[in-house]
Amino acid sequence: MNRSKSRAAASEKGNKKDVEVDSESDSDELSSEDQTWIQWFCSLKGNEFFVEVDEDYIQDDFNLTGLRSIVSNYDYALDMILDAESDEALTEEQQDSIESAAEMLYGLIHARYILTNRGLASMVDKYNAMEFGRCPRVYCQGQAVLPVGQSDIPRMNTVKLFCPRCEDIYYPKLSRHNQIDGAYFGSTFPHLLLQMYPEFIPPKPTISYVPRIYGFKIHKSARSRIETLSNNTNSGATAGARKMEE
Repeated sequence: MNRSKSRAAASEKGNKKDVEVDSESDSDELSSEDQTWIQWFCSLKGNEFFVEVDEDYIQDDFNLTGLRSIVSNYDYALDMILDAESDEALTEEQQDSIESAAEMLYGLIHARYILTNRGLASMVDKYNAMEFGRCPRVYCQGQAVLPVGQSDIPRMNTVKLFCPRCEDIYYPKLSRHNQIDGAYFGSTFPHLLLQMYPEFIPPKPTISYVPRIYGFKIHKSARSRIETLSNNTNSGATAGARKMEE
């Protein structure tokens, strides 16, 4: 398996998909022979949320328990991640399949690694640098957010951003981050980080938005009447549609 060819092919595909890529500078950066596969993968546009998993963590079979049954081409994918050279000739289709498997395998390993002390420390650095973004809610006042998965099962949901202040989740601001599988961060990570680093737990918002008309608050009874009217209208429309079908 030729590592440089694999990276060049993947880089070319990435450049076609992402119009934000500076093709000249990124091509030079991603084709560098000095980079490991892990460094290369984490440097790709759209992979800014990932940290570099220590190779000694990946080489410990205990840390990868159960992943063989989830990831196809497991051995090839693991060799690619660890830069294990191979002279075996592969078709383009096989190469594409292995690259996809390597991405999934690394993502699932990453979800486990960021729950370790070293992984949490690496993610804290990104959190402090606001690399995951800020909460879009006005009254959270630009609170830094953390990536979270709604499921630990791959291909179920894309990654979301958890705000420690309002304790809600949001879509990432940049479209390229909306393609990341949420399982690559898992449902536990942000909550464990805040337990391990309680100094990062912010105070809850003390202000919430109040709807007003001409400066006056909308009374709760008005909202109740609107909801009742809406329900009656929807019920009438449904009944009318049924009669027309009959």
